[in-house]
Amino acid sequence: MGVAFCRRPELEDPVLIASWPGIGNIGVIAVDALRGMLGAEKFAEIEPWDFFYPSRVLISGGILRQLEFPGSRFYFKRTGRKDLILFVGEEQPTDGGRAYAEGKKAYHMANLVLDVAEEFKCGRVYTSGAAVALTHHTMKPAVWAVPNSVRLIPEIREYENTVLMSDMDGGDGQGNITGLNGLLLGVARKRGLDAICLMGEIPVYLQGLPLSYPKASKSVLEVLCGNLDIDVPLAKLDESAEEVERNIEEFYRQIPSQIREQLDRLKYVNQARPAQPGPITDEEKRRIMEDVEAFFKKRGGGG
Repeated sequence: MGVAFCRRPELEDPVLIASWPGIGNIGVIAVDALRGMLGAEKFAEIEPWDFFYPSRVLISGGILRQLEFPGSRFYFKRTGRKDLILFVGEEQPTDGGRAYAEGKKAYHMANLVLDVAEEFKCGRVYTSGAAVALTHHTMKPAVWAVPNSVRLIPEIREYENTVLMSDMDGGDGQGNITGLNGLLLGVARKRGLDAICLMGEIPVYLQGLPLSYPKASKSVLEVLCGNLDIDVPLAKLDESAEEVERNIEEFYRQIPSQIREQLDRLKYVNQARPAQPGPITDEEKRRIMEDVEAFFKKRGGGG
C-alpha cells in the first residue's frame, strides 16, 4: 500500500504545505482553507488500509456497500508565482488510543508524504500546528516557527508576527512538536529537505477544549501567504473565528473571577517579542499555569 495517483500534474519547483489535526486544529484549518480559497485540485491520496480503521460503514439493502476511512489527500495549484502541493490529513494514524501519531505508522506516513514531495522536486516543506501559549484569546495570535536547518533562521527572523520557538523566553532553545506536524520536519531533514513548522498561538486555558481556533489559523496563513507571495481573501476566516470567539467568551465567564483576573493580564504580554519584559513576572506566569491546571482538574477536564 502507498500513494494512489489520479493524475500527475506538471509542476515547477513546488512547495509542499502539509498538516494534520491537532490542538485547536490550527494547522489543518489553515491548509484546508488555503486549498479551498485557491481551488486546488486533488491529484493523489495515501491509501488508508495500513493506517486507519473505517470511520463509517455504509449499508444499503442489507448489504455492506462501502467502507469510509479518514482521508489523506494531496492537492495542487499553479498560482503563477509559486506552484503548491497541499496535503490535508483528516486524522493522525495512532496506536493504543494515543492522541497523536507515533511509531511505525507515523514514520511510514511521513515518508509517503515526502516521497511525493521528492517526486515533484519540492524545494521546501512547511507543516503547521498549535503553540500553547500564555496569551489571551482577545489578542492576535503570534506564530512560532521551528526550522530543520540553521540556514533558515535568518529568513524566519524576517517573517512578520513570527518568533523562533528557540527564542521564546525560558525556552532554553528546546521544545516539543507533537505528532506528524513535528515528525515530518525531522524526516525531511534526514532526507535532505528544508522544512519549517509554523505554529499559531492558542491560549493555554483553551488547549483542552473541543473547539477549533481559526483565529490562529489566519495568523499562520498570513505568514505563509506573505512569504510565498500568495494573494487570497483571508478575511473569510474571520466569520468562523467570530463564531468560535462567542463560544470562548461563554466558557471564559465560567472561569472563577480570581483566575480570570490573572488571565486578563495576559492581554498585555507580547509573546512575539520575548526579549522585552512583560507586565507580569515569571513567578506570576507560573502561578497562572498552576491555577488554570487546577481549574481544569476540578472541572473534570477540558470537555
